[in-house]
Amino acid sequence: MKRLIVCILAVACLQCTASAAEFGMKQGTPDLKSVGPLAFGKSGVLFVGDTKAATVFAIDTQDRNGDPGDVKLQMEEVDRQAAAILGTEKVTINDFAVNPESGVGYISVSSEDGKTMGICKLLPNGEVEKMSLENVDFSKVELPNPPADKEVGRRKRNYRNDSITDLAFMEGKVLVSGAAAEGESNVRELVFPFFESDKGVNVEIFHGAHGRYENNSTVRTFVPFKIDGEPYLLAGFVCTPLVKFPLEGLKGKEKLRGTTLAELGNRNRPLDMFVYKKDGKDYLLMSNTARGVMKINTNDVEREEGITERIKGTAGQTYETIESLKGVEQMDKLNDHHAVVLARGENGALNMSTIELP
Repeated sequence: MKRLIVCILAVACLQCTASAAEFGMKQGTPDLKSVGPLAFGKSGVLFVGDTKAATVFAIDTQDRNGDPGDVKLQMEEVDRQAAAILGTEKVTINDFAVNPESGVGYISVSSEDGKTMGICKLLPNGEVEKMSLENVDFSKVELPNPPADKEVGRRKRNYRNDSITDLAFMEGKVLVSGAAAEGESNVRELVFPFFESDKGVNVEIFHGAHGRYENNSTVRTFVPFKIDGEPYLLAGFVCTPLVKFPLEGLKGKEKLRGTTLAELGNRNRPLDMFVYKKDGKDYLLMSNTARGVMKINTNDVEREEGITERIKGTAGQTYETIESLKGVEQMDKLNDHHAVVLARGENGALNMSTIELP
């Protein structure tokens, strides 16, 4: 029996070593300056956007076992529990992602003064656990042309805080949205394992509510999506254009103009978005600051023409507001039939629940 246990442990160690080598990782403690957007790759690799350092980290969580089809994440006062674990009174949950291989939830958390931060795991048994970042396998890549870390303009805005606004993993590449050096909206495509960075492409959109083309409106949330077999990004912007960009357009260009598929209403900011299939059709589920959770159809997104004139109200892709989902701030797909949402309750706390995909 002892010999069997030793063999099992040896095989496990070899697998961990192989994974680290395969991903180009080394063991150590990531020198994170901040924790922002999160996204999962393969084999439990968690990508973390460090906006302060303008750096993307890849961390091997070694969380590879589980059954997302049999998990139900349910928890009250997630933010308050995370604050207690980090030893502070109040925290902001910057992003939330579900590991598609285990069904475990992960949140990036920081205190209001920015002095305390961390990543916490939301376990299926209802517990919150701080993820250790000591002696882990990780790698990183620094973005070469981030905004300066200082306040500029009459509004005293620090564009470094938007150096990374969202992350996604698709077909061996990490997609990164954010602001580049002069505050211009930028999208990057980083090959993983990380070998070199990418200055990215500045992206431009027609903002129907404003009636003009803009290149300083940063992507707030996006999702990779295939149209006629070709990879695209469907991206949400403040106030609230929905725009598609061909990934092929990120190669060898200085600027890429997207196609505005929809205007979903002004005075609003998209928070989170993912794609799912229901009754054989693809939908986007988008949470917003002022307009609730939208179930957006993807009919005719392959069209070449987009919105190019000033819009009052909404236009383009139709959507349904999911009235049962109130106060949703973070969400992610759990499996083919369910999602997990973090929603602000009447007591002001952020509660987690598993819902059926609408």
